[in-house]
Amino acid sequence: MMRLRTILVVCVLAVGAAAGAYYWWQQQNNQLPAHIATGNGRIEAEEVHVAAKYAGRVSEVLAREGDMVDAGDVLARMDTAELDASFARAKADIAQAQEAVAEARAQIAQRESELSFAEQELGRAIFLVQKGHVSKEHLERRQTERDTARAVLDAAGARLFSTQRAVESAAAEARRIEAQIDDSVLKAPREGRIQYRLAEPGEVLADGGKVVTLLDLSDVYMTIFLPTSQVGRVFVGSQARIILDAVPEFVIPAKVSFVAANAQFTPREVETRSEREKLMFRVKVKIDPALLRAHVEKVKTGLPGEAYVLLGSDVDWPAHLGVRLPPAPGQ
Repeated sequence: MMRLRTILVVCVLAVGAAAGAYYWWQQQNNQLPAHIATGNGRIEAEEVHVAAKYAGRVSEVLAREGDMVDAGDVLARMDTAELDASFARAKADIAQAQEAVAEARAQIAQRESELSFAEQELGRAIFLVQKGHVSKEHLERRQTERDTARAVLDAAGARLFSTQRAVESAAAEARRIEAQIDDSVLKAPREGRIQYRLAEPGEVLADGGKVVTLLDLSDVYMTIFLPTSQVGRVFVGSQARIILDAVPEFVIPAKVSFVAANAQFTPREVETRSEREKLMFRVKVKIDPALLRAHVEKVKTGLPGEAYVLLGSDVDWPAHLGVRLPPAPGQ
């Protein structure tokens, strides 16, 4: 009986001590200096949707929800059977066009030889006409043969130009198909954690169909709303602190990364001072990416908490808002 009574007394004292500590902490928070603004919010991270650029069937999905991935890691692959066939055909078209170029060059060499012979024959005919050995009709035939040979050579040159453009066109088509094949391998655009796996192998997606959602854990922030009386003293780069409800013993350093230019919760007609004080402005408080990398395994989005912003550069933080961080992995 005495033992049970002792246990009950110890439990009551422990609960009382915890309640007292919580009350003290609340009192400290409620007694904020005038140069500190505060607001409630949730931890958020920039979401990146990794999607299929072109319509097609999902071949495999390598990423799992919760996986940490690096930039460039392969997350999924789309089926490329049709693209592979098109690419093979494009390469065959290139080879065929290159053969046509070689043939056109050979024809040009032949036509140049024919033109040279025709010009030589024309020269002889001019000499013989001057000597009176042949008629003018013979000279005119040689001139016609020379002109015909020159026209045929010009046509061969035009055909060479056309076949060269055909090679370039076929090569461009091959590069286009190859780019589509490369785009069918879905890679992580940046380092982060897989939040959602939205497609499975065998699913057919439309253009832009999402496959996975990635959280960029180097861009973690909390959004709060501050009144007009305080937001005028908040600037991008202002110092801030974040305390999460789940771990109130830690105080996370941060900085203001965004201050909205337009107010939220605006009354229809702002006329009196009291109504102007109802205006609230959105403020983003961002955690240093270097700090996030050191504790990346512990970063969780959606956690509620409170952010504190320093209103001014020549003021200090109170003791209970001094930076307190968990030990980094390996320490």
